[in-house]
Amino acid sequence: MPNVSQPTGQDWDAVNAGRGASSRAKAPKTAREVSLMKATGKLATEKRYGAGGNASAHSGGVMSARRLEETDVLKHAKVDKSLSKAIMQARTAKKMTQKELATAINEKPQVVGEYESGKAIPNPHIISKLERKLGCKLPRPGKKPAAKKTGAAGGATTGGVGARGPPRAGARGSGPPKRR
Repeated sequence: MPNVSQPTGQDWDAVNAGRGASSRAKAPKTAREVSLMKATGKLATEKRYGAGGNASAHSGGVMSARRLEETDVLKHAKVDKSLSKAIMQARTAKKMTQKELATAINEKPQVVGEYESGKAIPNPHIISKLERKLGCKLPRPGKKPAAKKTGAAGGATTGGVGARGPPRAGARGSGPPKRR
């Protein structure tokens, strides 16, 4: 049987784990040390292509981040003075407080206050609730006019016959028939 030696105790020899006192060359810290190491041949430097230059970020090309920030419109649309004045007049004509109006439309009193002061962002759902409760038509915030569509696919239609054939009796437009 072969004789296998088993360790019979602890090894108390010094172990270097990591950066210890090794014979590693020191990195030069000054320009003079760099030039001395180059002269002795211990250090070789090379010029890298495009090193240190991120030209695309500093070129001031088409759009820089600062210009983008300056041109962005970062303001929300606020309620018009005409709408806030109309809400206030209709509420006082009904002899209601802001709190009473708010509870009647299931909103917080701050919401009604913001609408009357002109600080709220217009919400058509809240405006319609106000119109129903106050019993009057309120001026809505201005919408941008949509581009008008021209006739059929570039040409005029002939005698009411479209691309799908003559219109059916009772046809209301696209979609399934109305349920009864």
